[in-house]
Amino acid sequence: MKNNFDILIVGGGAAGFFTAINCAEKYPSATVAILERGKEVLSKVRVSGGGRCNVTHACFVANDLVKNYPRGEKELKGPFHQFCSGDTVAWFEERGVKLKTESDGRMFPVSNSSQTIIDCFISLAKKHKIEILTQQSVQTIFYKDESWKIETLQQQFTSEKLIVATGSNPKIWNLLQTLGHSIVEPVPSLFTFNITDKNLTHLMGISAHVGLKVQNTKLATQGPMLITHWGISGPAVLRLSAWGARVLAEMNYTFTIQINWLVDTTSEDATAMLLELKNTHTKNYIINKPLADFPKRLWEYFLTLANIEPTQKWADVTKKQLQKLTEILCATEYIVSGKSTFKEEFVTAGGVNLKEINFKTMQSKLFSNLYFAGEVLNIDAITGGFNFQNAWTGGFIISEHLYN
Repeated sequence: MKNNFDILIVGGGAAGFFTAINCAEKYPSATVAILERGKEVLSKVRVSGGGRCNVTHACFVANDLVKNYPRGEKELKGPFHQFCSGDTVAWFEERGVKLKTESDGRMFPVSNSSQTIIDCFISLAKKHKIEILTQQSVQTIFYKDESWKIETLQQQFTSEKLIVATGSNPKIWNLLQTLGHSIVEPVPSLFTFNITDKNLTHLMGISAHVGLKVQNTKLATQGPMLITHWGISGPAVLRLSAWGARVLAEMNYTFTIQINWLVDTTSEDATAMLLELKNTHTKNYIINKPLADFPKRLWEYFLTLANIEPTQKWADVTKKQLQKLTEILCATEYIVSGKSTFKEEFVTAGGVNLKEINFKTMQSKLFSNLYFAGEVLNIDAITGGFNFQNAWTGGFIISEHLYN
């Protein structure tokens, strides 16, 4: 087995393959290899987006795109001006993979299958004679005689250029620390909230556009929320978990969440809306004339919490009941006690300290021939294709500046 390469990439995931392919295309005479610790490559790509691979997001302006990154927003502005979402779309289409945009902006292969992306990468790797070496668990990394030495359980590899694209890998982070890089301690990001209130979880499957706020913090957001059998999920919850990753970790994932079921409507406005319903539908049963077109099961849940009988007529609803219903609609509180991983996807906040990276080249400031791509850095994003876009951008920039 060959063990000396011009360009060596540690990590056989999205960032690793994209970097390797772009490097091989730009430097056809260079020997390129990918080291992967597992038996298979691109495993995260396979499960992404429910098996469809959420390649990127239809946000084509760099200054807007960076706003989706709780960690990395400032640092990615320059890189996204070099290679943004539109460049990703063009890159894949030029290589035979057409993408489509869904109503929420997420972009997937037209085939609706992550295998399309995997096949594209594997085919291009073969075309450019990129060595894919699996079951190569890296044990040591050191720099000697202007060359990188990487020892795996099987053998030692040497390379002039080393690119680390291992994602959230504690072992690699520890090795990078021995080289002198500092690592921001990882904590989970993109997770759902566990709530044991059975009256709420019995409503599993119902979604609503809400406002969310974590009590005693500055964390707040709004958007679609899904009630599940374990608590709450959906884009609004995932956004809050991403932006609040460190704060919620410090709280040991036990906190009070406040839900405004009317998004950002004030108590005064909500009361006025309820009074209008009361005055307009005096003879109607309250269950049949819900506020804001809430699903019937959800509306009945609100009424029960406010001690209002569903068969009560609007005309008979008391001032006290209306006040209670207003409080529930604008500020229902639940105790969150724990988190759950979002589907098969696992994202962490943490990694190589961003102050130690030159974001014009994705190069280490400590070593001239060491580069980083993807989630090995302290960069993470909300759900929607943004984490992959970070991987594509980093990989492309590395290939552009590797020998410049």
